[in-house]
Amino acid sequence: MRPLFVSAALMVLLTACTASQEATPERTEAAGAVCDVPDDLRPARPYRIPQGEAAPDVPVAFNMLAVSWSPQACRSGKDYPDERYQCAGNQFGLTLHGLWPNGADNRHPRYCAAPGPAIPVETVRRHFCMTPSPSLQQHEWAAHGTCGWDSPEAYLAQAARMWDGLNKPDLEVIPAQRLTAGAIRDAFVAANPGFPREGVFIATTDGWFREARLCYSKDYRPMRCPRGLGAPDRERLKLAPRGVQTGAQTGARQGAQTGG
Repeated sequence: MRPLFVSAALMVLLTACTASQEATPERTEAAGAVCDVPDDLRPARPYRIPQGEAAPDVPVAFNMLAVSWSPQACRSGKDYPDERYQCAGNQFGLTLHGLWPNGADNRHPRYCAAPGPAIPVETVRRHFCMTPSPSLQQHEWAAHGTCGWDSPEAYLAQAARMWDGLNKPDLEVIPAQRLTAGAIRDAFVAANPGFPREGVFIATTDGWFREARLCYSKDYRPMRCPRGLGAPDRERLKLAPRGVQTGAQTGARQGAQTGG
C-alpha cells in the first residue's frame, strides 16, 4: 500500500501546483521588462472601415515596422492607447504600433478586405506585451493586416517575428541635453548592427519623440526608407517618462480606435 500512498500524495501536490499556476497572472518579458497580462483582457469590438479610407488597389512596395514610445501615447492621450491596459500597471517603454505595408508614393494599401469579427482573445493575449492595446491590435489588422495576410493570427505572427528579432535600444540612457532625432536613430542602428541608418524614420509630436518607423523590403529585409527619414538628425526632442498618465484618461476613449 505504501507505493499507492506516495502516488496519491504526488497527485495532490501536482494538483495544488497546477491550481497555483492558474491563479498567477501571466507574466512575460517585454523589451527587457516584465509584462503582466491583465486577467480581464478582452478583445476590441469588430472594426468598421471608415468611409473613404479603403485603398485595396495600391501595390505593396515595402514595409514599415512602427515602434512606438508608449509613455508618449499615455502622456498625450492620443492615437492608440487603451488607457486601462497600456498606461496603468505595466510601465511600457517601446511597444509595437504595427506592421505597415506601404505603397511606392504617398498612397498606401489600406483596408484591403473586410476585417471580419473581433480578434480571438487568445490571440490578443498572446501579443499583448508587444502591442498592449486590444483596440490597436484590431485596428492594425483591419487597416494594414488585411493588405497582405489571410488572418489576424498570420499578420500578428509576422509582426511578432520582426519584433522579436529587433534589439530595442535603451533610449532613457541618452542624456536629455543630447536627445535628438539623430541620437535616437543612432541608438536603433547601434542596437541592430547592419540595419541601415537611412532605414530609420523618426516621427515626432510637438517636439516629443513618438515612434521610430523601420523600413523593410517586401521580403522583410532592412532597407533605406524611400521617402525621407522624418525628423532631421539635429532636431532636439523630449522623451516622455514612464508612468506619466496625464491626458490618457480624457483622450484614450476618443482615440482608442485610431492609429497609423
